[in-house]
Amino acid sequence: MKVAVYQTNPVLLDVKANLEDVMAKIHHGREQGAHLNVFPELALTGYFVGPRYAEAALRLDSPEIKRLAAATGGTAAIVGFIEESPSMNFYNSALVAVDGEILFANRKLNLPNYGVFEERKYFAPGKQVRVFRLHDFALAAFICNDVWHPSLPYLGVCQKADIFVTIMNSLEGSMGDEFSNKETWGIINTFYARVFGIYQICANRVGEENLEELYPAPGLTPNQKKVFGPDELMGLKKSYKFWGGSEVVNPFGKQIAQAACFEEDVIFADISRDLLRQKRILLPYLRNDDPYFTHRELDRILYAKKKNPDF
Repeated sequence: MKVAVYQTNPVLLDVKANLEDVMAKIHHGREQGAHLNVFPELALTGYFVGPRYAEAALRLDSPEIKRLAAATGGTAAIVGFIEESPSMNFYNSALVAVDGEILFANRKLNLPNYGVFEERKYFAPGKQVRVFRLHDFALAAFICNDVWHPSLPYLGVCQKADIFVTIMNSLEGSMGDEFSNKETWGIINTFYARVFGIYQICANRVGEENLEELYPAPGLTPNQKKVFGPDELMGLKKSYKFWGGSEVVNPFGKQIAQAACFEEDVIFADISRDLLRQKRILLPYLRNDDPYFTHRELDRILYAKKKNPDF
């Protein structure tokens, strides 16, 4: 299976422009023989939407989403967007569309609420780790912070996932100067690929977003500043750069494709069942893992009548 990863630079809150760009790239991927086209988290909106998140939200039955799904005829795509549910909850979601049809929207489960991130203020969390099949592969889609919580990738593997598709918006300086997002993401992608014996497809974005663009008036009022977090975390910084570096890592932890840093790019990679089989013979993780034991232990930890004396 051939995969295309598009490292885009979405225009903040301009759903129309971003939609046209994504659709054009899906057409390009199909022309290049890609069976799956992957786009970053919130590719239709940009990241720092703040309190204007509802302006950029789309329902699964909206004309824009229907157009996007129709563009996947003859291929497939995973695209980040803000989803509005029929009950008017809002989610940081990944649309999964195959051959012109919507399969589902995968909703981000672990919403960060630290550093410059305040997603939990605006979005509701998802409730499921879902796996779907494409060209005889099982794929689990994750959104950024989800893979920083090992229980969620594990749930994907319990459903026999062959491929993790992680879409994200990772930026410089989001957690201070002493923490490297680039280095950490490289470790995360390699770790899951090697330990679980899966392909890891990771799509990050590029570009710069200025928080003051959300407000037409010059400067930010004290209340507007609070929208984006306390001053001790934000400092005087109003602009953030997303670093890109999208990559594909094979089941042995070898990087087989990498996009440029800080510029728009596209990478292609071939996913091999033979290589998956080879790794799983050498490291039979799925054969040796016992999710029923995990279930029993979680039941004991969470619901036991007597408190565990070890805590």
